[in-house]
Amino acid sequence: MATTSDIKKGLCIKFNHDIYKIIEFLHVKPGKGPAFVRTKLKSVTTGKILDNTFSAGHKIEDVRVETHKFQYLYPEGDTYHFMNTEDYNQITLQKSVLDAPDLMKEGEVVTVLINTEDNMPLSVEMPSHVILEVTHTEPGVKGNTATNATKPATVETGARINVPLFINEGDKIKIDTEKGAYTERIKE
Repeated sequence: MATTSDIKKGLCIKFNHDIYKIIEFLHVKPGKGPAFVRTKLKSVTTGKILDNTFSAGHKIEDVRVETHKFQYLYPEGDTYHFMNTEDYNQITLQKSVLDAPDLMKEGEVVTVLINTEDNMPLSVEMPSHVILEVTHTEPGVKGNTATNATKPATVETGARINVPLFINEGDKIKIDTEKGAYTERIKE
């Protein structure tokens, strides 16, 4: 058993007869009244996100998890195939369990959280940034850079990202996987 003081991003807990992963939290201590923790929880079975507030000191049932490195192999409809980099066992996961499936490139190594009680995969943690090649974007108009203007671009995985006007087809860009946003152009 854990309490609200043990809450951190990525913690898996049992809540409402399901297993949820904490994706955001905020400890709040108002001037009047007791402290509480405001959380955003994502169901690892359905992918549904809900907001919940726990009062300070509330007991929560945490789920013991192990982390393993898996390599992303290929998609097949709504299922994604991964291979354990240590023992080469393969698993398939539903698209709803993945945080940013449209930013995963074949061969990408991700961290999979596995429930130690039943050895079921709970969720996939992407690296904080990925480097992808731009496959399609409109050419930027010269002189149109007075503001932080952006244009849509499609990357090699099929995801659409807003990028600055100076990005062209064939450029490699670094993308923040948590926000799904462009961070910088990679020079080669």
